Amino acid sequence: MNSQIKQSSRLVSIDALRGSVMVLMALDHVRDFFHVDAMSFSPTNLARTTPTLFFTRWITHFCLPIFMFSAGMGAFLWWHRGNRSKSELSKFLWTRGIWFVFLELTVMQLAYNFNFSPRFMLLLLILWIFGICMIWLAALIYLPIRWLAALSLGVIALHNCLDRINASQFGAGARVWNLLHQPGVFSFAGRPVLVSYTFLPWIAVIAAGFCFGHVFRLEPAARQRIMLRIGLSSMIGFVLIRAVNLYGDPAPWAAQKSAVFTLLSYLNCTKYPASLDFLLMTLGPAMLALVYFDRNPLRATNPLVIFGRVPMFYFVLHFYLLHCLLAVMAWIRYCRSTFTFIFNPLPSMGGPTQLFPSGFGYSLWTVYTVWVAILILLYPLCRWFAAVKATRRNWWLSYL
Repeated sequence: MNSQIKQSSRLVSIDALRGSVMVLMALDHVRDFFHVDAMSFSPTNLARTTPTLFFTRWITHFCLPIFMFSAGMGAFLWWHRGNRSKSELSKFLWTRGIWFVFLELTVMQLAYNFNFSPRFMLLLLILWIFGICMIWLAALIYLPIRWLAALSLGVIALHNCLDRINASQFGAGARVWNLLHQPGVFSFAGRPVLVSYTFLPWIAVIAAGFCFGHVFRLEPAARQRIMLRIGLSSMIGFVLIRAVNLYGDPAPWAAQKSAVFTLLSYLNCTKYPASLDFLLMTLGPAMLALVYFDRNPLRATNPLVIFGRVPMFYFVLHFYLLHCLLAVMAWIRYCRSTFTFIFNPLPSMGGPTQLFPSGFGYSLWTVYTVWVAILILLYPLCRWFAAVKATRRNWWLSYL
């Protein structure tokens, strides 16, 4: 009974951490869909942004690193919790990975664009990179755990050595480099394909999370000490490496027009591909948050725990809610003319700017209001589905 309580406590802490970043993720996507400035420039463009807008985007940088790392931990704990074999774990990972890629290419493209027209750019985003990383992890788990840990940390630390290699150097094989390390757009079957999340750093992150799962098998006090040390070391490492400004990120920081904007430049680390500085900046605080949740487990009905237990359901549903709500608000504002543009990808998602009304979008305060409304709408639906998953043992539920 005691071991079950300990196991439940550590799983709740991972759920709470995952739920926290899913709440932040929704903010980023609300901004993409609703904010007027998202249609014309990046919120991290220091020449045009404001501190409030910058931090609205910056705080959401924590989402993918934490979620990818926790996915690796979850795979490890799933393997040990059920006394499963490595072949069972591998099958679960590669089948789930293929499922994620399929969802990205079908269900999510409809959520982004509200149509399946082949004339629009194919976006390979979150579920795509999760699927690819799970497929790779399905093979990597057969390596000795120490080798895998060394390999994953080595890639995280050293992949920025490849920053000077440009995809154009590979000629017809440029798209392979776009997939591995340099984000970009290439053509496939006559359709433009956008790759934002490259393989190398993210496969390393999920593999590191898998290796870190061993720590969660330790007694609470022991694992909390380890997490605290790793978290503080990562944060100190970020401060020092970023301050030296010679390695760790392809975009060095520079003095700006004010101390505040100089700080923004310092924090403006590269996400595409995820640099060493970016990963230290995000995963270090994540460790401290995990210590907190491990020491102070939340109730099972807490929204963070609920959202963290049904990540796929939450992810897909929140995109459709966002796009539907945007359509309703656009109808209120533009009436029948809404139909001339709403069934196209937004300019912030690579859509045709000329089809949308001038000034399309809403204020940042509207973005925050919609964000809160979306979370309120999602909670009862996610709580219902979490109860379904907890009371039923259908195999397909593990894929949702």
